[in-house]
Amino acid sequence: DFTKLPPGSNRNLDNRRDFHKFLVDVPIRPTTIFCGMFMDLLTGRAPFILFKLKKVLYWGNQDQEMDFTTINNTAEFTANAALDNSTPRFLNIVGEQISARNLADVASDVTGEKFRPLRAGSLRQLERMIKITRRIFPQKNAVYPPWQGMQYMHNMYGGEPKINDINNDRYPDIKWTSIREVLSSYAEKKDVL
Repeated sequence: DFTKLPPGSNRNLDNRRDFHKFLVDVPIRPTTIFCGMFMDLLTGRAPFILFKLKKVLYWGNQDQEMDFTTINNTAEFTANAALDNSTPRFLNIVGEQISARNLADVASDVTGEKFRPLRAGSLRQLERMIKITRRIFPQKNAVYPPWQGMQYMHNMYGGEPKINDINNDRYPDIKWTSIREVLSSYAEKKDVL
């Protein structure tokens, strides 16, 4: 929920904030669906689970819960919301809320290998790394420059945008995918078991 974050903490979320200002004066009834991070990214693109090292990377507190939802669950919920004449301005969905410590436990269970949390540093250290990386590799026009992903990690591990008042039961036919299911499917395809 980027509305809980201070402006300037995440460039892409600031763009969304600006877009929301634009939506105030348009002749359509908008709905925003907050879904956390796409769970699908845990299998490689986002450096949370380091499969080769058997580690789960975290910054700050390993017990900070974060929000994850699959792309498919988000799409299904969004399609239902688009057809719903009573959709409110904001909706919150979460496939699963989990900490780095518990993510390591799930990865261990799924793979049969012992995964451990790996503290990369404090949130303040990550913030400094973001500033340095942004200075060295500004890439102002890139959608996801290296420092942008770091901003998302800082936001998630900081806990401020954590989703509350979850609306998963609004469309009861949706079967929410768990992190265990995503990691199990990935392990089968990659033969990491």
